[in-house]
Amino acid sequence: MIFFNITSRFKAKGEYKKTFKNAKASYLNRVRWAISMYYFGKGLCFASWASRIPDIKTSLHLSDAALGTILFAVPLGQLVIMGFSGKIVTRFGSHWVLLLTTFLYVFSLSNIGLATQPWHLGLALFFFGIFANITNIAVNTQGVYAEKLFKRTIMSSFHGMWSFAGFIGALIGLGMLALHLTPHQHFLIILLIVSLLIAFNYKYLIRAKEIPKDQNKKFFSKPDKSLLMLGVIGFCSMASEGVMFDWSGVYFKDIVKAPGPLVILGYTSFMIMMASGRFLGDRIILKYGRKLILQISGFLISTGLFTAVIFPYIIPCVFAFMLVGIGVATIVPTLFSIAGKNPNLPPGESITIVSSVSFLGFLMGPPIIGYIAEAFGLRFSFAFIGIFGILISFMVSKIKLIQEAS
Repeated sequence: MIFFNITSRFKAKGEYKKTFKNAKASYLNRVRWAISMYYFGKGLCFASWASRIPDIKTSLHLSDAALGTILFAVPLGQLVIMGFSGKIVTRFGSHWVLLLTTFLYVFSLSNIGLATQPWHLGLALFFFGIFANITNIAVNTQGVYAEKLFKRTIMSSFHGMWSFAGFIGALIGLGMLALHLTPHQHFLIILLIVSLLIAFNYKYLIRAKEIPKDQNKKFFSKPDKSLLMLGVIGFCSMASEGVMFDWSGVYFKDIVKAPGPLVILGYTSFMIMMASGRFLGDRIILKYGRKLILQISGFLISTGLFTAVIFPYIIPCVFAFMLVGIGVATIVPTLFSIAGKNPNLPPGESITIVSSVSFLGFLMGPPIIGYIAEAFGLRFSFAFIGIFGILISFMVSKIKLIQEAS
């Protein structure tokens, strides 16, 4: 059972439908906007880090393999906290957890800019991974609650804000480079921006206390198999997404041989199409169903990555990265939406299972690419990730939760 209380304007506690039956649409839209801003802030943090990876790599004199090794610090932080994040969100409420960890997430970003040694960077990324995981669970739990308020799919639009933040973060990164600001100075500006987003929107978060359905359940227990399978699909999608974030610029520079500023074309085209796909995704899913859209998405990911490998030229690769952007756009939002409605677990814990497995792909994909690229070349590593799209299309038809939700 869930008890809601949105700020002081809704004092009475009670069943979900009773609490919000008289809420004005304008106020609910303000709640939706507030949650969207937390997605935006989270995306801005990660995009800011991603935009300075080449610069940090150069300043620390790291090879592809060395960078790949250090990047493992982020998924390591995720793994350390993975077993606790869902419990924390359920016990203390996603609104309070999101408020605190969003600030800690952007604060840990600022610390990345202080790294002068490889081990400094690894330590900073470890904490970056910890707060990324908890923030992700809390914000997506808020997203699930908002979907229940609106009684329709809106999760994709939330993730669209995350993607839009990625695009804005890339532009800010270019501006910071043009101004010759160091990564630390850049990240301090992001700290200020995200802190303002927190301050202006925290009171509109959905204040919910989740009561576990099984009070005697052990702290550590075997996760639901269907949720794990959703997580594997998310892993494949987010591995593809992570590769675009961390390696698209390197691919355009080293393989495509794009001149000067055109190096950013691959990343930009990917981000624009991913954000567009997410803002349009809710309507498309409503019309065609989750199963079909997920299957088509997997096909688009594979087609895009294989095209970039076979035709390593500017125009084909821009088109290819656009396909990958469309492909990954709706997969993760759809998976989180399905997981959050699982009748056997609180939303925070269901999302933790799917999200934790999914984000391992997002965070482990890029370092794995580094190792494969070192051994066989970057084109081969992109082809390897392209297989994941085929796996997504195959797995979608095998998972019961997806069939029930379509």
